[in-house]
Amino acid sequence: MTEKKNKISAHRVMNNMAWRLAERIGAKGVEFLVSVVLARLLDPEMFGVIALCIVFISIIQTFVDSGLGNALIQKKDADETDFSTVFYFNIVFCVLLYSLLFAAAPLAARFYDNPQLTPLIRVLGLTIIISGLKNIQQAYVSKHLLFRRFFFATLGGTIAAAVVGIVMAYRGYGVWAIVAQHLVNLIVDTIILWFTVKWRPKLLFSFQRLKQLYSYGWKLLVSHLIDKIYGEIRQLLIGKYYSSADLAFYNRAKLFPLFITANVNTTINSVLFPAMSSVQDERERVKAMTRRAMKTSVYIMAPFMVGLAVCGDQIVSILLTDKWLPLVPYLYVFCATQLFLPVHTSNLNAIKAMGRSDLFLKLEIIKKAVGLIAILLTLPISVMAMALSTLVTNVIAQIINSWPNRKLLGYTYLEQLKDIVPYMLIAAGMGAVVYCVRFLNLPHIPTLLIQIVVGAAIYIGVSKLLNLEIYNYLVDMLKSFIKKRRA
Repeated sequence: MTEKKNKISAHRVMNNMAWRLAERIGAKGVEFLVSVVLARLLDPEMFGVIALCIVFISIIQTFVDSGLGNALIQKKDADETDFSTVFYFNIVFCVLLYSLLFAAAPLAARFYDNPQLTPLIRVLGLTIIISGLKNIQQAYVSKHLLFRRFFFATLGGTIAAAVVGIVMAYRGYGVWAIVAQHLVNLIVDTIILWFTVKWRPKLLFSFQRLKQLYSYGWKLLVSHLIDKIYGEIRQLLIGKYYSSADLAFYNRAKLFPLFITANVNTTINSVLFPAMSSVQDERERVKAMTRRAMKTSVYIMAPFMVGLAVCGDQIVSILLTDKWLPLVPYLYVFCATQLFLPVHTSNLNAIKAMGRSDLFLKLEIIKKAVGLIAILLTLPISVMAMALSTLVTNVIAQIINSWPNRKLLGYTYLEQLKDIVPYMLIAAGMGAVVYCVRFLNLPHIPTLLIQIVVGAAIYIGVSKLLNLEIYNYLVDMLKSFIKKRRA
């Protein structure tokens, strides 16, 4: 009976992972294409201005997306009272947050000596209130592994936003085209999610339940807030002490690797967190899930990160035109940084799932203290020095994140490296061969197409030749998923 239950559970996780991956690829794919069109239509300086606005909004957004939503997912016996309580609290809290942001917008405009920031921040800030309506629906979908609902909601919002953004850019609305794109995306996404997810708030509210959820969630909220501020502080400082174009190149370079990692790593870990939470009392199962998530993420992401770095200048020239080529050196750095992202998220998901939000918070404080020192040391040097500091602090953060799981799961950092280094070495070898293709001196597009084909053939061929366990696992799971979907 237990074996059968485990098999059903594994299939359910893979089924939800497939829907989540389809949603991420569809949404991020459309967003990426829109960003390419807008980058060709608009100057880098415009993207620098909007990047500053989005940084402010994303920091405030952390208050909505983190904390209580994760607490609902982690709590085993969360019921209607819990969900309704958090929903009503979120609405009031989001209105308060937006009011503070609305009042603070002129201060940000004066600090950056750019009056245009005031209306941009105030309009973009409306996403905070909309997110308050959407957040609990997201938590409900995640907790009950109903990721198919995300597919339709996210894709619908992304497509609608793409049409609005491109039309407005062609008609000369400049940065407001990007603002409209963000707003329409979230509004349509929220409306579709409300129609497809049957949960509705009831007239229930409990301060006692809110207090219980808050005792777990506030530590995650503070942790995510620290992480978000730290992640964005470089862009805030670049916007202040360097040019808008510098900020645009830095920001756009991050988006290329993030397009891949957001699809792969976010998909795997967003599904595995609720799955791990459901078996949080079974240490060996949590360890097995953590190990599988890390190996799977790195195996999939490694060839993309290496390939993107090797072909970066050609990709930028083809998609964004040569005016964006200054971002290429930053692209190399961020590809290397994102390659190790699965080590971070897999370890942290395990810690969250086992209810150790206290450890999660302590780790964030230690990592960010190290990171702030790196930022202060590199700020006076150059934007590239600040980018390189992310690579150094990333390695240190890996070790810090993995340390608690040495005792919690019996999964040490050295074991983790042994699990993922083989895939990185294969990807590096593939990258060396792919790089040599450019010496054929063909135009950019034929060269890139040949590089993609050669890279895929080498990576898959070597995986099959070496009979890699993770390759066989992915092939078997894909065959099983297709078979079950057909049935």
